[in-house]
Amino acid sequence: MKWLDRLERKYGRYAIKNLMLYIVILNAVVYVLMMIPGTNLINKFILDPQLVLKGEIWRLVTYIFIPPNASPIFIIFVLYFYYMIGSNLENEWGSFRFNLYYFLGMLGTTIATFITKGGATPTYINLSLFLAFAHLYPNFQVLLFFILPIKVKYLAWLNWIFIGYTIIFQSVPYKVAAIVSVINFLIFFGPDIISDIKLRRQVHKNRKQFFSEIEKSKRD
Repeated sequence: MKWLDRLERKYGRYAIKNLMLYIVILNAVVYVLMMIPGTNLINKFILDPQLVLKGEIWRLVTYIFIPPNASPIFIIFVLYFYYMIGSNLENEWGSFRFNLYYFLGMLGTTIATFITKGGATPTYINLSLFLAFAHLYPNFQVLLFFILPIKVKYLAWLNWIFIGYTIIFQSVPYKVAAIVSVINFLIFFGPDIISDIKLRRQVHKNRKQFFSEIEKSKRD
């Protein structure tokens, strides 16, 4: 994409290398601190638009450091999985494009939160990272429940179904959150997906025409 190339040439030097590593480390630190009795960092870190407007602007960033709600053992695998996804995307795209993808996800989440007046965690940003990873590496296998090997493309389909269900049946805040969770995905992959669909249609049309001409020649 030419616009991405232009942005990278102009601003590529400002990219944060190993961005996902820093995010995962801070997730781990926050998780450990949350285990201290009386510590409630989620309420301090969550993206709350009303509190941001009152001056707590750190929430525009700190919400991405809120770790998933998981057991101490399971959190290790979850954070490692996040790191693996992010590092592979950065290796595939380069630091600038990965930064842009992640920050577009943050921007979309922030806008959605201010529209709906709700709170936000990095759940949907992480979902968009997974969708990008599954699109680029559809046959990559993970162990579901640490036992069953499954290709990530099948998990991605489940996520797409979940997003579609949310957009159709859930309340407005969830609809908006689900929509913005895929905006960065569509910005990056939408043109290629459309081109691929057009190519498939053309191939199908050509094949159909080819066999039609063969049948016609047989009748003649």
